Formats: sequence, C-alpha cells, structure tokens
Amino acid sequence: MLNDSFIFCLEGVPDVDTYITTEVLKNLEHLAFEHKIASIYKSCDTIEGLEESLGALLYDDHNFKDYRIIYLVMPGQENNICLHDYYYSLEEIAELFEGKLKGKIVHFANKKILDLSADEAQYFLDITGARAISGYGAKWNKVSSIHLDKFFFNLCDELDDLVEIVEELHQKNYALCKYLDFRLYY
Repeated sequence: MLNDSFIFCLEGVPDVDTYITTEVLKNLEHLAFEHKIASIYKSCDTIEGLEESLGALLYDDHNFKDYRIIYLVMPGQENNICLHDYYYSLEEIAELFEGKLKGKIVHFANKKILDLSADEAQYFLDITGARAISGYGAKWNKVSSIHLDKFFFNLCDELDDLVEIVEELHQKNYALCKYLDFRLYY
C-alpha cells in the first residue's frame, strides 16, 4: 500500500479457541500473494477480545502508524456489532478507542449493515480520530462483500483521495456497489 501500509483485520467468530480458516482469512492471504498488500488477522469472540486485539496493535506493534485500514468482519445491525450474543453500539466502540484511530479507515464487511446518520458517523470520526468509516447498506445474504472489499483495499493502496477512491470503486464495480449499497462516511 502507500508507504508500505497494512490492513488490520479483526473477525468476530463464535469461539476463538476453535481454529477455522475463514473466507476472510483466505482472501487476505490472496491479497498478500497477488497484490502485495500485507495484513494482520485476528479473531475475537467478546468485546474484551476486540479491545485487547486493538490495544495490542496500538501499544505493542511499532508499525501501527502503517496500518491504514482497520477491517472489521462482525455481525450486527445498523450501528452496532454483536459479539457472543451481546450488542455494542458504534458509540461504545468509539469511546473504547477514543483518539486512537487517527487517520485510519474503519471498514466493515457486509456481515452487518452500516446505516449511520450524519451525526452518528461524525461522532464516530470525531471521537476515534478515524479518517473514514465505510461498509454496506445490504447485509450478507447470498453475496459476501469480500471481493468488493479487496477491490476497495487495492484502491486505497493506489489512491489517497477518498472521493476518488469511491468514484473509481463505483466506476469499476457499479452493479456490486449498488447491490451491496457501499457507503463511506468521512
């Protein structure tokens, strides 16, 4: 990616003690081999696991500044995520990571709908310091967002301007963007 930056992926799973190779992990490996986009993958099954994983990234990984995208693959609804049958609002997530995501793009796979009001999106961005938050208005039914996610990540590798990234994404993948209802708040 630009300046050797990376993707940090955190996937919500039913049980972290049961190892499975998910579709997400396979596709991140593909990104690394085919497009030279490096990533770190972790799974979590609780909010504490989410906080611990992001905390370790923030405080223990000296390359954190190089992570441009925080990729969250978690079930949930419009403005919350679900881990271990508990729902956490994006406002709660924002407060957990207050000021810690400066300049990052927080991207959600379509395992959850991302449907934020302008105020909710601005609150998340202001509290976390994130550059943008993106995801989809259509939930994972029979079509996973992983292929559009990969294209989005490639564009983030090639381009720096968010508007240009979204325009290019729609230009090259219009039908899929419309079907999954790609959204980016910045």
